[in-house]
Amino acid sequence: MKGKLDGKVALVTGGSRGIGAAIARALAADGAEVAISYVSNGDKAAELVRELQNQGVRAAAFQADQAKAEEVTALVRKVTAHFGHLDILVNNAGVFLTGPVGELPEDDVNRQIAVNVVGVNAAVREAAKSMSEGGRIISIGSMGGTSSAWAGIADYSATKAAVAAYTRGWARDLGPRGITVNVVEPGPIDTDMNRDDGREFVQVLKSGTALGRYGRPEEVGAAVAFLASGGASYITGATIAVDGGYNA
Repeated sequence: MKGKLDGKVALVTGGSRGIGAAIARALAADGAEVAISYVSNGDKAAELVRELQNQGVRAAAFQADQAKAEEVTALVRKVTAHFGHLDILVNNAGVFLTGPVGELPEDDVNRQIAVNVVGVNAAVREAAKSMSEGGRIISIGSMGGTSSAWAGIADYSATKAAVAAYTRGWARDLGPRGITVNVVEPGPIDTDMNRDDGREFVQVLKSGTALGRYGRPEEVGAAVAFLASGGASYITGATIAVDGGYNA
């Protein structure tokens, strides 16, 4: 059967595990050829590439440190050269570092800004050079980009709010070329970094959602796959919450 994304090439940064891997699988299931990036876990990345290839999808993994703009720029160029073009960019790579004001080490503050904001900016700037009409840019933000629901996340929230603001501006910049730009803001999602494991904090997060549960990575992947499809051609500059109603 013909997939909705047949003939499209997608890059998912930080795509070797968790939400990124779920996004890569969702795009591949719709027929896209998929590139993923990773910073250190090459084995996990290679495992996912083999999984996608076994499904008949062309896939490849590339190493790049999202905190280094020059590596992100080179990543986009390598993917475009390897596959011949780039149609879908998913800015998924990110870090989550917390601490009350003044207590998060300066190096951590700077790295979080570098990964969550500067790296995203570098990827979009480079991808926009060659993307054609129908291109899709989708960034993974956070419910923290809209609401700082507890103490200690100001630095993280600021980076995700910046991505949302960039998204709105980029949508204006790239709209005349037929390229859409959107941001998906997940809420509490059951991943290796944030397990639904019964901790008191987990119960607090669950109780804050309208649905009373953690989300699954596949639910974020489904939202991204929709935004990448032709069915989302009139959606741009939007913030799509996949947070179980946490920020409702």
